[in-house]
Amino acid sequence: MIKQTAIAGGLPSVIDKTMENGFCCVYHLFHHVRILMLLVPNHREDLCASTSHHLVAHLLEQWYPQVLDIDCGGYFTHPTCDRQINPGEDKRLLSQAQHLWTMSEAASFLPEERNYSAYARHGFAFLKKHMWDDECGGFFHIRSREGGYTECNGWRQEKRAGGNAFALLALARFYRLTQDPSALDLAKKAFQWLEAHAFDPVDGGYFPFLTREGVVIGKSRPDRCQADDRQEYGYKDLNSSIHLLEAYTELYRVWKDRTLKAQLTSLLGLIRDTMVTAQGYLRLFFTQDWAPVSFRDAPSKTRSQHHALNHVSFGHDCQTAFLLLEASYTLGLVNDARTLLTAQRLLEHSIVNGWDQYCGGFFDGGYYQDDSSHCTIVRSTKAWWSQADALNALLLFSHIFPSDRCYRELYEKQWELVDASLTEHLLGNRCENGSDHEPDNNTAPDSRMWEFTNHTSRVLMNCIALMGDELQRNTGVLERKHTLQELVNHWKRM
Repeated sequence: MIKQTAIAGGLPSVIDKTMENGFCCVYHLFHHVRILMLLVPNHREDLCASTSHHLVAHLLEQWYPQVLDIDCGGYFTHPTCDRQINPGEDKRLLSQAQHLWTMSEAASFLPEERNYSAYARHGFAFLKKHMWDDECGGFFHIRSREGGYTECNGWRQEKRAGGNAFALLALARFYRLTQDPSALDLAKKAFQWLEAHAFDPVDGGYFPFLTREGVVIGKSRPDRCQADDRQEYGYKDLNSSIHLLEAYTELYRVWKDRTLKAQLTSLLGLIRDTMVTAQGYLRLFFTQDWAPVSFRDAPSKTRSQHHALNHVSFGHDCQTAFLLLEASYTLGLVNDARTLLTAQRLLEHSIVNGWDQYCGGFFDGGYYQDDSSHCTIVRSTKAWWSQADALNALLLFSHIFPSDRCYRELYEKQWELVDASLTEHLLGNRCENGSDHEPDNNTAPDSRMWEFTNHTSRVLMNCIALMGDELQRNTGVLERKHTLQELVNHWKRM
Protein backbone atom coordinates (compact mmCIF):
# COMPACT_ATOMS: atom_id res chain seq x y z
CA MET A 1 0.00 0.00 0.00
CA ILE A 2 1.14 3.53 -0.78
CA LYS A 3 0.59 6.45 1.54
CA GLN A 4 0.02 9.51 -0.60
CA THR A 5 1.39 11.71 2.18
CA ALA A 6 4.83 10.25 1.55
CA ILE A 7 5.76 12.57 -1.28
CA ALA A 8 9.07 14.28 -1.74
CA GLY A 9 9.24 17.33 0.45
CA GLY A 10 6.24 16.25 2.50
CA LEU A 11 2.58 17.15 2.17
CA PRO A 12 1.89 20.73 3.27
CA SER A 13 -0.21 20.82 6.42
CA VAL A 14 -2.36 23.63 5.09
CA ILE A 15 -3.75 23.73 1.56
CA ASP A 16 -4.54 27.21 0.31
CA LYS A 17 -8.21 27.55 -0.55
CA THR A 18 -9.83 30.30 -2.57
CA MET A 19 -13.25 30.53 -0.98
CA GLU A 20 -14.97 32.44 -3.79
CA ASN A 21 -14.96 29.49 -6.18
CA GLY A 22 -14.01 26.59 -3.94
CA PHE A 23 -10.82 25.88 -5.92
CA CYS A 24 -8.14 24.14 -3.88
CA CYS A 25 -4.77 25.21 -5.27
CA VAL A 26 -2.51 22.19 -5.35
CA TYR A 27 0.22 23.59 -7.56
CA HIS A 28 2.65 23.89 -4.65
CA LEU A 29 2.34 20.16 -3.97
CA PHE A 30 4.26 19.41 -7.12
CA HIS A 31 7.43 21.51 -6.74
CA HIS A 32 9.51 18.35 -6.92
CA VAL A 33 7.88 17.36 -10.21
CA ARG A 34 9.68 18.98 -13.14
CA ILE A 35 8.14 22.24 -14.30
CA LEU A 36 6.18 21.64 -17.47
CA MET A 37 6.39 23.79 -20.55
CA LEU A 38 3.80 26.54 -20.79
CA LEU A 39 1.44 26.34 -23.72
CA VAL A 40 3.26 28.74 -25.99
CA PRO A 41 1.80 28.71 -29.52
CA ASN A 42 4.33 26.31 -31.08
CA HIS A 43 4.00 23.85 -28.23
CA ARG A 44 0.22 24.09 -28.40
CA GLU A 45 0.28 23.31 -32.12
CA ASP A 46 2.63 20.36 -31.57
CA LEU A 47 0.39 18.97 -28.83
CA CYS A 48 -2.71 19.33 -31.02
CA ALA A 49 -0.96 17.66 -33.97
CA SER A 50 0.19 14.79 -31.76
CA THR A 51 -3.34 14.34 -30.41
CA SER A 52 -4.81 14.31 -33.92
CA HIS A 53 -2.29 11.70 -35.01
CA HIS A 54 -3.17 9.47 -32.06
CA LEU A 55 -6.90 9.76 -32.76
CA VAL A 56 -6.66 8.73 -36.39
CA ALA A 57 -3.56 6.54 -36.71
CA HIS A 58 -3.40 4.92 -33.29
CA LEU A 59 -7.08 4.61 -32.42
CA LEU A 60 -9.62 4.78 -35.23
CA GLU A 61 -7.52 3.15 -37.93
CA GLN A 62 -6.31 0.47 -35.53
CA TRP A 63 -9.83 -0.55 -34.54
CA TYR A 64 -12.07 0.13 -37.51
CA PRO A 65 -13.14 -1.64 -39.63
CA GLN A 66 -11.27 -4.55 -37.99
CA VAL A 67 -13.84 -5.02 -35.21
CA LEU A 68 -16.84 -5.04 -37.55
CA ASP A 69 -18.43 -8.50 -37.73
CA ILE A 70 -19.33 -8.62 -41.40
CA ASP A 71 -20.91 -12.07 -41.22
CA CYS A 72 -23.19 -11.69 -38.18
CA GLY A 73 -23.46 -7.95 -37.67
CA GLY A 74 -22.37 -5.75 -34.82
CA TYR A 75 -18.85 -5.51 -33.47
CA PHE A 76 -16.34 -7.99 -32.11
CA THR A 77 -15.52 -7.41 -28.47
CA HIS A 78 -11.99 -8.40 -27.45
CA PRO A 79 -9.18 -8.05 -29.98
CA THR A 80 -5.79 -9.21 -28.74
CA CYS A 81 -2.86 -6.85 -28.24
CA ASP A 82 -1.82 -7.48 -31.87
CA ARG A 83 -5.39 -6.88 -33.12
CA GLN A 84 -6.35 -10.50 -33.73
CA ILE A 85 -10.09 -11.24 -33.59
CA ASN A 86 -11.68 -14.16 -31.76
CA PRO A 87 -14.67 -15.01 -33.97
CA GLY A 88 -16.27 -17.24 -31.32
CA GLU A 89 -16.88 -14.51 -28.76
CA ASP A 90 -20.30 -13.46 -27.55
CA LYS A 91 -21.47 -9.87 -27.91
CA ARG A 92 -21.92 -7.69 -24.86
CA LEU A 93 -24.28 -4.77 -24.87
CA LEU A 94 -21.50 -2.52 -23.58
CA SER A 95 -19.24 -3.24 -26.53
CA GLN A 96 -21.99 -2.85 -29.12
CA ALA A 97 -23.21 0.44 -27.64
CA GLN A 98 -19.79 1.96 -27.07
CA HIS A 99 -18.53 1.16 -30.56
CA LEU A 100 -21.74 2.61 -32.02
CA TRP A 101 -21.24 5.78 -29.96
CA THR A 102 -17.61 6.08 -31.04
CA MET A 103 -18.45 5.66 -34.73
CA SER A 104 -21.24 8.23 -34.46
CA GLU A 105 -18.84 10.69 -32.82
CA ALA A 106 -16.10 9.99 -35.36
CA ALA A 107 -18.48 10.43 -38.30
CA SER A 108 -19.47 13.87 -36.99
CA PHE A 109 -15.94 14.90 -36.03
CA LEU A 110 -14.34 13.74 -39.29
CA PRO A 111 -17.15 14.14 -41.86
CA GLU A 112 -14.78 13.62 -44.76
CA GLU A 113 -14.31 10.00 -43.60
CA ARG A 114 -17.63 8.65 -44.82
CA ASN A 115 -16.90 5.08 -43.76
CA TYR A 116 -17.47 5.93 -40.10
CA SER A 117 -21.13 6.70 -40.74
CA ALA A 118 -21.49 3.33 -42.47
CA TYR A 119 -19.77 1.59 -39.55
CA ALA A 120 -22.23 3.27 -37.18
CA ARG A 121 -25.23 2.11 -39.23
CA HIS A 122 -23.77 -1.39 -39.20
CA GLY A 123 -23.72 -1.39 -35.38
CA PHE A 124 -27.15 0.18 -35.04
CA ALA A 125 -28.73 -2.57 -37.11
CA PHE A 126 -27.41 -5.31 -34.79
CA LEU A 127 -28.30 -3.38 -31.63
CA LYS A 128 -31.87 -2.89 -32.80
CA LYS A 129 -32.44 -6.38 -34.20
CA HIS A 130 -30.65 -8.59 -31.69
CA MET A 131 -29.83 -6.74 -28.45
CA TRP A 132 -33.31 -5.24 -27.94
CA ASP A 133 -35.90 -7.58 -26.44
CA ASP A 134 -39.00 -7.24 -28.61
CA GLU A 135 -41.05 -9.36 -26.23
CA CYS A 136 -40.27 -7.81 -22.82
CA GLY A 137 -38.54 -4.58 -23.70
CA GLY A 138 -35.11 -3.44 -22.60
CA PHE A 139 -31.72 -4.50 -23.93
CA PHE A 140 -30.19 -7.87 -23.15
CA HIS A 141 -26.87 -7.64 -21.32
CA ILE A 142 -25.27 -10.19 -23.63
CA ARG A 143 -26.09 -12.24 -26.71
CA SER A 144 -24.26 -14.81 -28.79
CA ARG A 145 -22.23 -13.75 -31.78
CA GLU A 146 -25.26 -14.38 -33.97
CA GLY A 147 -27.56 -12.49 -31.59
CA GLY A 148 -29.19 -15.39 -29.75
CA TYR A 149 -29.16 -16.81 -26.23
CA THR A 150 -25.85 -17.48 -24.44
CA GLU A 151 -24.80 -18.71 -21.00
CA CYS A 152 -21.71 -16.50 -20.96
CA ASN A 153 -20.69 -15.37 -17.45
CA GLY A 154 -24.02 -16.56 -16.09
CA TRP A 155 -25.80 -13.45 -17.35
CA ARG A 156 -28.23 -15.49 -19.44
CA GLN A 157 -31.12 -13.15 -20.35
CA GLU A 158 -30.65 -10.68 -17.52
CA LYS A 159 -30.60 -6.95 -18.07
CA ARG A 160 -28.60 -4.13 -16.51
CA ALA A 161 -29.59 -0.51 -16.03
CA GLY A 162 -26.03 0.55 -16.81
CA GLY A 163 -25.92 -1.44 -20.04
CA ASN A 164 -29.26 0.01 -21.12
CA ALA A 165 -27.87 3.46 -20.34
CA PHE A 166 -24.95 2.91 -22.72
CA ALA A 167 -27.35 1.73 -25.42
CA LEU A 168 -29.59 4.75 -24.92
CA LEU A 169 -26.55 7.06 -25.08
CA ALA A 170 -25.40 5.49 -28.35
CA LEU A 171 -28.88 5.64 -29.89
CA ALA A 172 -29.35 9.31 -29.05
CA ARG A 173 -25.90 10.13 -30.45
CA PHE A 174 -26.58 8.07 -33.58
CA TYR A 175 -29.84 9.95 -34.04
CA ARG A 176 -28.00 13.27 -33.87
CA LEU A 177 -25.74 12.01 -36.65
CA THR A 178 -28.34 10.48 -38.97
CA GLN A 179 -31.73 11.92 -37.97
CA ASP A 180 -33.00 8.34 -38.32
CA PRO A 181 -36.40 8.36 -36.53
CA SER A 182 -36.14 4.65 -35.71
CA ALA A 183 -33.06 5.38 -33.58
CA LEU A 184 -34.88 8.06 -31.57
CA ASP A 185 -37.94 5.81 -31.20
CA LEU A 186 -35.78 3.02 -29.79
CA ALA A 187 -34.03 5.45 -27.44
CA LYS A 188 -37.42 6.58 -26.14
CA LYS A 189 -38.47 2.96 -25.61
CA ALA A 190 -35.28 2.30 -23.65
CA PHE A 191 -35.93 5.35 -21.47
CA GLN A 192 -39.50 4.29 -20.82
CA TRP A 193 -38.43 0.74 -19.99
CA LEU A 194 -35.84 2.01 -17.50
CA GLU A 195 -38.39 4.29 -15.85
CA ALA A 196 -41.01 1.53 -15.65
CA HIS A 197 -38.70 -1.17 -14.27
CA ALA A 198 -35.37 0.15 -12.92
CA PHE A 199 -36.50 3.42 -11.33
CA ASP A 200 -37.24 3.34 -7.59
CA PRO A 201 -40.30 5.56 -6.97
CA VAL A 202 -39.92 5.23 -3.20
CA ASP A 203 -36.29 6.10 -2.48
CA GLY A 204 -35.21 7.44 -5.85
CA GLY A 205 -32.43 6.30 -8.12
CA TYR A 206 -32.29 3.12 -10.15
CA PHE A 207 -31.89 -0.59 -9.45
CA PRO A 208 -28.98 -1.91 -11.54
CA PHE A 209 -29.94 -5.60 -11.91
CA LEU A 210 -33.11 -6.89 -13.54
CA THR A 211 -34.51 -10.10 -14.97
CA ARG A 212 -35.58 -10.37 -18.57
CA GLU A 213 -39.11 -9.41 -17.49
CA GLY A 214 -37.82 -6.30 -15.73
CA VAL A 215 -38.11 -7.61 -12.15
CA VAL A 216 -35.49 -6.17 -9.82
CA ILE A 217 -32.94 -8.77 -8.69
CA GLY A 218 -32.20 -8.50 -4.97
CA LYS A 219 -29.92 -10.47 -2.68
CA SER A 220 -32.61 -12.98 -1.78
CA ARG A 221 -33.50 -13.95 -5.35
CA PRO A 222 -32.19 -17.21 -6.80
CA ASP A 223 -31.53 -15.42 -10.10
CA ARG A 224 -28.26 -14.10 -8.70
CA CYS A 225 -26.51 -17.43 -8.30
CA GLN A 226 -25.05 -17.60 -11.82
CA ALA A 227 -23.84 -14.13 -12.82
CA ASP A 228 -20.19 -13.27 -12.19
CA ASP A 229 -21.13 -9.82 -10.82
CA ARG A 230 -23.51 -11.28 -8.21
CA GLN A 231 -21.53 -9.67 -5.37
CA GLU A 232 -23.16 -6.40 -6.37
CA TYR A 233 -26.75 -7.69 -6.37
CA GLY A 234 -29.16 -5.91 -4.06
CA TYR A 235 -27.31 -2.59 -4.08
CA LYS A 236 -27.72 0.64 -5.96
CA ASP A 237 -24.51 1.90 -7.49
CA LEU A 238 -22.60 4.91 -8.68
CA ASN A 239 -21.53 3.51 -12.04
CA SER A 240 -25.05 2.84 -13.32
CA SER A 241 -26.15 6.24 -12.00
CA ILE A 242 -23.49 8.33 -13.74
CA HIS A 243 -24.01 6.53 -17.05
CA LEU A 244 -27.75 7.06 -16.80
CA LEU A 245 -26.94 10.73 -16.16
CA GLU A 246 -24.74 10.75 -19.27
CA ALA A 247 -27.35 8.95 -21.39
CA TYR A 248 -30.27 11.10 -20.26
CA THR A 249 -28.17 14.22 -20.94
CA GLU A 250 -27.56 13.08 -24.51
CA LEU A 251 -31.20 12.12 -25.02
CA TYR A 252 -32.40 15.48 -23.68
CA ARG A 253 -30.38 17.23 -26.39
CA VAL A 254 -32.67 15.73 -29.03
CA TRP A 255 -35.90 15.13 -27.08
CA LYS A 256 -37.14 17.90 -24.77
CA ASP A 257 -39.51 15.66 -22.85
CA ARG A 258 -40.86 16.91 -19.52
CA THR A 259 -40.49 13.57 -17.72
CA LEU A 260 -36.98 13.10 -19.05
CA LYS A 261 -36.02 16.57 -17.80
CA ALA A 262 -37.41 15.82 -14.34
CA GLN A 263 -35.56 12.50 -14.09
CA LEU A 264 -32.31 13.98 -15.36
CA THR A 265 -32.57 16.81 -12.83
CA SER A 266 -33.26 14.28 -10.08
CA LEU A 267 -30.24 12.17 -11.09
CA LEU A 268 -28.01 15.22 -11.08
CA GLY A 269 -29.09 16.13 -7.56
CA LEU A 270 -28.82 12.55 -6.31
CA ILE A 271 -25.24 12.10 -7.50
CA ARG A 272 -24.14 15.56 -6.41
CA ASP A 273 -25.82 15.67 -3.00
CA THR A 274 -25.99 12.03 -1.87
CA MET A 275 -23.11 10.15 -3.48
CA VAL A 276 -20.34 12.70 -2.94
CA THR A 277 -18.80 12.53 0.54
CA ALA A 278 -17.70 15.41 2.76
CA GLN A 279 -14.07 14.61 1.85
CA GLY A 280 -14.85 15.13 -1.83
CA TYR A 281 -14.98 11.63 -3.32
CA LEU A 282 -17.82 9.40 -4.50
CA ARG A 283 -19.21 6.38 -2.70
CA LEU A 284 -19.62 3.41 -5.04
CA PHE A 285 -22.49 1.32 -3.61
CA PHE A 286 -25.56 1.96 -1.49
CA THR A 287 -28.49 0.17 0.08
CA GLN A 288 -31.94 0.75 -1.34
CA ASP A 289 -32.50 3.75 0.95
CA TRP A 290 -29.05 5.22 0.16
CA ALA A 291 -27.03 4.16 3.17
CA PRO A 292 -23.44 3.86 1.86
CA VAL A 293 -21.94 0.37 1.73
CA SER A 294 -18.79 0.40 3.86
CA PHE A 295 -16.37 -2.22 5.17
CA ARG A 296 -14.14 0.32 6.86
CA ASP A 297 -14.51 -1.26 10.30
CA ALA A 298 -14.20 -4.84 9.00
CA PRO A 299 -11.01 -6.94 9.17
CA SER A 300 -8.50 -6.22 6.43
CA LYS A 301 -9.24 -9.53 4.68
CA THR A 302 -12.94 -8.68 4.48
CA ARG A 303 -12.14 -5.19 3.18
CA SER A 304 -9.95 -6.70 0.50
CA GLN A 305 -12.64 -9.21 -0.52
CA HIS A 306 -15.14 -6.38 -0.93
CA HIS A 307 -12.77 -3.89 -2.54
CA ALA A 308 -15.02 -3.51 -5.58
CA LEU A 309 -17.87 -2.32 -3.35
CA ASN A 310 -15.99 0.09 -1.11
CA HIS A 311 -12.99 2.15 -2.16
CA VAL A 312 -12.11 5.52 -3.63
CA SER A 313 -12.17 5.36 -7.44
CA PHE A 314 -10.28 8.38 -8.72
CA GLY A 315 -11.21 7.58 -12.31
CA HIS A 316 -14.93 7.68 -11.53
CA ASP A 317 -14.47 10.93 -9.60
CA CYS A 318 -12.76 12.64 -12.56
CA GLN A 319 -15.32 11.25 -14.99
CA THR A 320 -18.23 12.40 -12.84
CA ALA A 321 -16.80 15.90 -12.48
CA PHE A 322 -17.18 16.31 -16.25
CA LEU A 323 -20.60 14.62 -16.47
CA LEU A 324 -22.10 16.79 -13.71
CA LEU A 325 -21.10 19.99 -15.50
CA GLU A 326 -22.34 18.66 -18.83
CA ALA A 327 -25.73 17.63 -17.40
CA SER A 328 -26.36 20.91 -15.56
CA TYR A 329 -25.44 22.93 -18.65
CA THR A 330 -27.64 20.82 -20.94
CA LEU A 331 -30.57 21.23 -18.55
CA GLY A 332 -30.14 24.99 -18.80
CA LEU A 333 -29.67 25.47 -15.06
CA VAL A 334 -28.49 28.98 -14.23
CA ASN A 335 -26.27 30.03 -11.33
CA ASP A 336 -25.67 26.38 -10.46
CA ALA A 337 -22.60 27.11 -8.35
CA ARG A 338 -23.32 24.07 -6.20
CA THR A 339 -22.67 21.69 -9.09
CA LEU A 340 -19.50 23.53 -10.13
CA LEU A 341 -18.15 23.45 -6.58
CA THR A 342 -18.92 19.74 -6.25
CA ALA A 343 -17.23 18.94 -9.56
CA GLN A 344 -14.15 20.89 -8.45
CA ARG A 345 -14.04 19.05 -5.16
CA LEU A 346 -14.09 15.71 -6.96
CA LEU A 347 -11.18 16.69 -9.18
CA GLU A 348 -9.24 18.31 -6.33
CA HIS A 349 -9.58 15.24 -4.12
CA SER A 350 -8.31 13.07 -6.96
CA ILE A 351 -5.30 15.33 -7.56
CA VAL A 352 -4.32 15.55 -3.90
CA ASN A 353 -4.88 11.88 -3.07
CA GLY A 354 -4.78 9.88 -6.31
CA TRP A 355 -2.06 11.51 -8.41
CA ASP A 356 1.19 9.55 -8.69
CA GLN A 357 3.82 12.08 -7.58
CA TYR A 358 6.67 10.10 -9.09
CA CYS A 359 5.43 8.69 -12.40
CA GLY A 360 2.36 10.80 -13.10
CA GLY A 361 -1.15 9.53 -13.69
CA PHE A 362 -3.94 8.57 -11.32
CA PHE A 363 -3.96 5.39 -9.26
CA ASP A 364 -6.92 3.04 -9.48
CA GLY A 365 -7.99 2.87 -5.86
CA GLY A 366 -7.63 4.52 -2.49
CA TYR A 367 -9.08 3.83 0.95
CA TYR A 368 -9.67 5.73 4.18
CA GLN A 369 -8.43 3.20 6.72
CA ASP A 370 -10.06 3.04 10.15
CA ASP A 371 -10.38 6.59 11.50
CA SER A 372 -7.60 8.03 9.35
CA SER A 373 -8.14 11.30 7.54
CA HIS A 374 -5.55 10.31 4.94
CA CYS A 375 -6.34 8.34 1.83
CA THR A 376 -4.08 5.31 1.39
CA ILE A 377 -3.50 3.93 -2.10
CA VAL A 378 -4.58 0.28 -2.16
CA ARG A 379 -4.52 -0.23 -5.94
CA SER A 380 -1.48 1.33 -7.59
CA THR A 381 -2.39 0.20 -11.11
CA LYS A 382 -3.61 2.76 -13.62
CA ALA A 383 -6.63 1.80 -15.71
CA TRP A 384 -6.42 3.47 -19.09
CA TRP A 385 -10.02 4.67 -19.00
CA SER A 386 -9.25 6.49 -15.73
CA GLN A 387 -6.30 8.24 -17.33
CA ALA A 388 -8.43 9.27 -20.31
CA ASP A 389 -11.24 10.65 -18.14
CA ALA A 390 -8.76 12.46 -15.89
CA LEU A 391 -7.19 14.04 -18.97
CA ASN A 392 -10.65 15.15 -20.11
CA ALA A 393 -11.48 16.72 -16.73
CA LEU A 394 -8.13 18.49 -16.44
CA LEU A 395 -8.54 19.91 -19.95
CA LEU A 396 -12.03 21.23 -19.21
CA PHE A 397 -11.05 22.81 -15.89
CA SER A 398 -7.92 24.37 -17.40
CA HIS A 399 -10.24 26.29 -19.74
CA ILE A 400 -12.84 27.17 -17.11
CA PHE A 401 -10.09 28.43 -14.78
CA PRO A 402 -7.29 29.59 -17.12
CA SER A 403 -5.53 31.57 -14.37
CA ASP A 404 -5.05 28.45 -12.25
CA ARG A 405 -1.92 27.15 -13.90
CA CYS A 406 -1.85 23.80 -12.10
CA TYR A 407 -4.76 22.42 -14.16
CA ARG A 408 -2.93 23.13 -17.41
CA GLU A 409 0.37 21.76 -16.15
CA LEU A 410 -1.20 18.61 -14.77
CA TYR A 411 -3.02 18.18 -18.06
CA GLU A 412 0.30 18.24 -19.90
CA LYS A 413 1.86 15.83 -17.43
CA GLN A 414 -1.13 13.53 -17.80
CA TRP A 415 -0.87 13.72 -21.58
CA GLU A 416 2.77 12.59 -21.35
CA LEU A 417 1.64 9.48 -19.47
CA VAL A 418 -1.14 8.68 -21.93
CA ASP A 419 1.17 9.32 -24.84
CA ALA A 420 4.11 7.27 -23.55
CA SER A 421 2.54 4.49 -21.48
CA LEU A 422 -0.99 3.83 -22.65
CA THR A 423 -0.50 4.30 -26.39
CA GLU A 424 2.90 2.74 -26.97
CA HIS A 425 3.64 0.38 -29.86
CA LEU A 426 0.91 2.06 -31.98
CA LEU A 427 -1.84 0.49 -29.87
CA GLY A 428 -4.05 3.49 -29.35
CA ASN A 429 -6.32 2.04 -26.69
CA ARG A 430 -3.56 -0.08 -25.22
CA CYS A 431 -4.88 -2.32 -22.46
CA GLU A 432 -6.80 -2.26 -19.22
CA ASN A 433 -4.01 -0.85 -17.03
CA GLY A 434 -0.91 1.20 -17.69
CA SER A 435 2.43 -0.50 -18.15
CA ASP A 436 4.46 1.49 -15.60
CA HIS A 437 3.05 -0.61 -12.73
CA GLU A 438 2.01 -3.67 -14.75
CA PRO A 439 4.47 -4.32 -17.63
CA ASP A 440 2.60 -7.53 -18.53
CA ASN A 441 -0.20 -5.35 -19.86
CA ASN A 442 1.87 -4.82 -23.01
CA THR A 443 0.60 -8.22 -24.15
CA ALA A 444 -2.86 -8.13 -22.51
CA PRO A 445 -6.07 -7.93 -24.58
CA ASP A 446 -6.74 -4.44 -25.87
CA SER A 447 -10.36 -4.49 -24.75
CA ARG A 448 -12.15 -6.05 -21.83
CA MET A 449 -15.58 -5.55 -20.33
CA TRP A 450 -15.33 -1.78 -19.78
CA GLU A 451 -12.35 -1.06 -22.00
CA PHE A 452 -13.47 0.16 -25.39
CA THR A 453 -12.67 3.15 -27.57
CA ASN A 454 -15.25 5.59 -26.25
CA HIS A 455 -13.21 6.97 -23.32
CA THR A 456 -10.12 7.59 -25.41
CA SER A 457 -11.89 8.93 -28.48
CA ARG A 458 -13.91 11.45 -26.47
CA VAL A 459 -10.90 12.99 -24.74
CA LEU A 460 -8.82 13.08 -27.94
CA MET A 461 -11.63 14.80 -29.85
CA ASN A 462 -12.16 17.27 -27.00
CA CYS A 463 -8.43 18.01 -26.85
CA ILE A 464 -8.22 18.63 -30.58
CA ALA A 465 -11.30 20.84 -30.56
CA LEU A 466 -10.37 23.00 -27.56
CA MET A 467 -6.70 23.39 -28.43
CA GLY A 468 -7.08 23.58 -32.22
CA ASP A 469 -6.50 26.61 -34.39
CA GLU A 470 -9.44 28.97 -34.73
CA LEU A 471 -8.87 28.83 -38.50
CA GLN A 472 -9.47 25.06 -38.53
CA ARG A 473 -11.42 24.21 -41.69
CA ASN A 474 -12.77 20.86 -40.55
CA THR A 475 -16.46 21.50 -39.93
CA GLY A 476 -16.72 18.64 -37.44
CA VAL A 477 -13.88 19.99 -35.32
CA LEU A 478 -15.31 23.52 -35.47
CA GLU A 479 -18.74 22.31 -34.39
CA ARG A 480 -17.28 20.45 -31.43
CA LYS A 481 -15.09 23.44 -30.55
CA HIS A 482 -18.15 25.70 -30.52
CA THR A 483 -20.11 23.27 -28.33
CA LEU A 484 -17.27 22.86 -25.82
CA GLN A 485 -16.53 26.57 -25.76
CA GLU A 486 -20.16 27.31 -24.91
CA LEU A 487 -19.92 24.80 -22.06
CA VAL A 488 -16.71 26.44 -20.83
CA ASN A 489 -18.11 29.97 -21.10
CA HIS A 490 -21.24 28.95 -19.21
CA TRP A 491 -19.18 27.86 -16.21
CA LYS A 492 -16.66 30.71 -16.48
CA ARG A 493 -19.55 33.14 -15.91
CA MET A 494 -20.41 31.41 -12.63
